Amino acid sequence: MLTILLGAILIFGGVIFLAAQPMFRARLSSVRRTSAASPDPTLEPSKPAAGFSLKENWPGLALIVVGGILLLLV
Repeated sequence: MLTILLGAILIFGGVIFLAAQPMFRARLSSVRRTSAASPDPTLEPSKPAAGFSLKENWPGLALIVVGGILLLLV
């Protein structure tokens, strides 16, 4: 029972880690004051996101893999 619980917690923690990385990596918008003709500041980023990077997300993937292995052992 402990193995199942630990595996589920590791998988859940890995998914949370993967979801939190892009949110806390940078600000979603930057307040720039330009001419009155420009639109209001939005939450849309000025450039595309970096996307999925294995280099930055390996801890979350490792948690998911270890949790999956624990669940398969039972």
